[in-house]
Amino acid sequence: MKTALQGFRSLLFITVMYLAMAVLALVYLLPTLFTRDGAFRAVHTYTNVVRWAARVIVGLRSEIRGPVPTGEVIIASKHQSFFDILLIVSAVPRPKFIMKKQLVHTPILGFYARRIGCIPVDRGKRGAAVKQMIADVEAGRSAPGQLIIFPQGTRVAAGAHLPYKVGVGVLYKETGQAVVPAATNVGVFWKRHGIMRWPGTAVVEFLPEIAPGEEVPAFMTRLEAVVEENSNRLMAEAGFEAGRDAKD
Repeated sequence: MKTALQGFRSLLFITVMYLAMAVLALVYLLPTLFTRDGAFRAVHTYTNVVRWAARVIVGLRSEIRGPVPTGEVIIASKHQSFFDILLIVSAVPRPKFIMKKQLVHTPILGFYARRIGCIPVDRGKRGAAVKQMIADVEAGRSAPGQLIIFPQGTRVAAGAHLPYKVGVGVLYKETGQAVVPAATNVGVFWKRHGIMRWPGTAVVEFLPEIAPGEEVPAFMTRLEAVVEENSNRLMAEAGFEAGRDAKD
């Protein structure tokens, strides 16, 4: 009975989430067409509405920890579900993403992603994708912001492991920007597949930045260690037990 009720609440929340996306896309259409600031107001409003709806409807509270990056940095984050994207976007002032090229053509999402300065890449061509990322990042420096990248390249279930891709290391070296690692436990409550959303406290934690200047192999080792260690800590804090709970 409890699971069925939570399932109903989850469906209601998902409905509200997509309805809010459609309504706010229309509300902010003209401001977004004229200014990039309008687009940032739109995405911040939407992400805060979803955070509120998650808390009220399914009992999923959310929390941002650590100093929020506000300068021109790369944020390298653990990615477990759509919710960690929403939390990061709600927190930082000028978010932009390395995103799959196909998403540019999706209704609403693609339009607003282009307006906030997201960088589309073709993940099927790794070498070309990295070069394209670097060129696009360099070309986009006239629009300062926080470039968000998921080093594992996709959503990873809580408790699962996937190697980190070197693209973030190349960006770190070629752009000369600091990297802010980010850990999360959102996959404990909002899995990458399925409709269920569970009560609890989802956290994204910004960790001490890695200054420019390290060699790429050393940087990659350090980044993976700090993000994985702190994500595991946050998941344990949320009651996650590896093995028993690693279902997706």
